[in-house]
Amino acid sequence: MPSFTNVTFDEIQVGHSQSVTRQISRTDVDALALVTGDVDSFQIQEVGEHEPVTSAEAVGAEVLITNFLNRRLPGPGTTILSQSFAFRGRIAVGDTLTGTVTAREKRAESKEVVFDCLCVNQHGEQLLSGSVTVIAPTQRIAYGDITPPELVLRRHDAFARLIKACERIPPVACAVVHPCDRDSLLGPLEAAKLKLIEPVLVGPEAKIRAVAEAQGVDISSFRLISTEHSHAAAQQAVALARSGEVEALMKGSLHTDELMAAVVPSATGLRTARRISHVFIMDVPSYPRMLLVTDAAVSIFPTLEDKVDIVQNAIELAHVLGVPEPKVAILSAVETVTSKIPSTIDAAALCKMADRKQIVGGILDGPLAFDNAISEEAARIKKIISPVAGRADILLVPDLESGNMVAKQLQYLAGAESAGIVLGTRVPIVLTSRADTVRTRLTSTAVLALVAHFRRTGEIVVKPHA
Repeated sequence: MPSFTNVTFDEIQVGHSQSVTRQISRTDVDALALVTGDVDSFQIQEVGEHEPVTSAEAVGAEVLITNFLNRRLPGPGTTILSQSFAFRGRIAVGDTLTGTVTAREKRAESKEVVFDCLCVNQHGEQLLSGSVTVIAPTQRIAYGDITPPELVLRRHDAFARLIKACERIPPVACAVVHPCDRDSLLGPLEAAKLKLIEPVLVGPEAKIRAVAEAQGVDISSFRLISTEHSHAAAQQAVALARSGEVEALMKGSLHTDELMAAVVPSATGLRTARRISHVFIMDVPSYPRMLLVTDAAVSIFPTLEDKVDIVQNAIELAHVLGVPEPKVAILSAVETVTSKIPSTIDAAALCKMADRKQIVGGILDGPLAFDNAISEEAARIKKIISPVAGRADILLVPDLESGNMVAKQLQYLAGAESAGIVLGTRVPIVLTSRADTVRTRLTSTAVLALVAHFRRTGEIVVKPHA
């Protein structure tokens, strides 16, 4: 059955009045700012509940009234001819607005109705008053309840903050391994323009220069170390890192396995006492904080001992990225410990190891299912009392398969931007992909620079995000 029917001209009586109530959310304010063009540094700042917002607020009261006229009274078939409003007071996120329209005058010949309009907040304070003249429908129109589409707006830009923070540090000497195609060469050159890195190009000289010439870029100011092939380029780049000539590595157009084969040997590579692991840095539009996912690229089936290093690597990265005490959600399929699901046993052990200071610098909890880790509402419904549930900064996944699926789903279904870095090595390593966007490449490079700077100086330049 239809949920709404309009009110025709003949049915409207002078004095006929109806009201509508709506609570103002942060998304409402952001959407109105986009509609009105009122988007500036003041408008898009983080605004908490019951903090006043900007001039888009006036539009909010007006939209409440005009939408009600178009949808309910008179409803579908209504044409708004003119309106005259006076605005006063402030609207804040969390306020509850009540709009009331009252038929004051009917004009039979033109089918016009004049409505007096009033909008007040939950305290009864008047925000809008005035009148609207409409042409009311003359025929019945009925329609089903239309649920407005869900609007998700990016309320923060974690990646911009990271790139901005690099303005305060010197560029990092970075070996770019086998940059022999367009993206793998132009990416580090763009990072060099932003003073994120000082690239050292390592690979077959003829191929690198041919790519540069084809793309019309000048590489004469950069150091170029010629090697015969990609395998030799990986070995040479690792040797540069071992000798301290570079502070970071960036993968070019060679296979990841080829680069990592030169990295992992104990005698000649870049291994440390820590397990080598990868961290995805995710900026998810609907999540209020930066989210780290580990390990979704290096450790296929990590043991409990491996997970200790993996989570410690991620915690220390979070510190560098401005999260002083990251909350770590140890993921599994369920939130209870059971011998039938080994990842729940690992989660319980990791939490106890954190209690005994075998893992330091973060707050751990698990096992937690994905929904409990990132949704406070889901945790509340399941009666999970935890300092981590719903507020996770780091997701520690059970294995590479599940981690890769989590990261890719956040990217392609939730619209997340991502960057990535390899840790547990003598120098940070960025493993670029041909599918990476320019922003992903730059952010990954910024993370690399921040980590290298911290290892050199012990300084954290990213300010904690409120």
